[in-house]
Amino acid sequence: PKTCKTDADLVKLAALLRTYFSNGGMEAQINIVDAATLKAAQEKPMDYRDLVVRVAGFSSYFVDLAPEGQRDLISRTENNL
Repeated sequence: PKTCKTDADLVKLAALLRTYFSNGGMEAQINIVDAATLKAAQEKPMDYRDLVVRVAGFSSYFVDLAPEGQRDLISRTENNL
């Protein structure tokens, strides 16, 4: 969420996506959720059973992902623009 906090942040994200696709990019998976929320969902999955994330071309409930998939998504979420 902090990546899209201001209008300037959204302009940067749009520029990133335009550049990616103009250079041949085929697909982007964007989740607007922070690592803290995902970690909380690991700790208390029943409280987050409606949390949907994009993973490799499909959507899934975060709590339904295998633990290694959850960890991978969290590590990618910790990257910021």
